[in-house]
Amino acid sequence: MSGQSSAQSGPSAGHAIGPEASVAGRYAAALFDLAKEAGAVDATEAELKALAGLIAESSDLRAFLKSPVYNREDQARAAAAIVEKAGFGDLTANFIKLVARNGRLFALPAMIRAFLAMAAAARGEVAAQAITAAPMNEEQAKALRQEIEAMAGKAVNLDARVDPDLLGGLIVKIGSRMIDASLRTKLNRMKTVMKEA
Repeated sequence: MSGQSSAQSGPSAGHAIGPEASVAGRYAAALFDLAKEAGAVDATEAELKALAGLIAESSDLRAFLKSPVYNREDQARAAAAIVEKAGFGDLTANFIKLVARNGRLFALPAMIRAFLAMAAAARGEVAAQAITAAPMNEEQAKALRQEIEAMAGKAVNLDARVDPDLLGGLIVKIGSRMIDASLRTKLNRMKTVMKEA
């Protein structure tokens, strides 16, 4: 990307930490600027949500994105196959291919989160993520969205994901703020307290 930056590319743009957050913020800001210029923010957002869904559904794809074993050529070939199969538009397709050619696929999930947060902010919404141990039904998701909107005082763009390792409860991320009410965290706290006793 051409070094474009945006005020939205700060730490709260993605939920990654360190160099991954920096990379994700820069790439997401550049993509957001290009999508805005092309009047394609909504289309790009929909395609990135679809890609996030593919990543969430495939443990093989998640492992591939994180693996340092594959060289840039392998990553570029895989990215081209994903883009072709998904039927993404030129902007999203070229972005994913560029990320692969630059060896940055490890940060792609953080780039997607950062872009979605920027798109939500541009609409005056707050991006929130809910991670639960089991899928929420429509009523539960609606109730959670309303609770978050009451806390944030803004409309909320809720991204719900499932993580069976939580055992129970949920984790809610609103921008850079995290509310962890998961059973796993409570058990870990109890384990720590027991070790200290």
